[in-house]
Amino acid sequence: MSEQESRDLRDEIMTGLDKSFTRLVTSKKKDNADMAFAEKGEVYMVRAVEI
Repeated sequence: MSEQESRDLRDEIMTGLDKSFTRLVTSKKKDNADMAFAEKGEVYMVRAVEI
């Protein structure tokens, strides 16, 4: 796989992840639900409407 093909694949994967996250947040907002995020070993709960 060439370097250009690798970059194209990475870009497609990142686009898919962005779309998936957007759909998840939209769904959680409709349900007025919380979302859990982890950063540096700490878990944070955030209301979806705050994102």
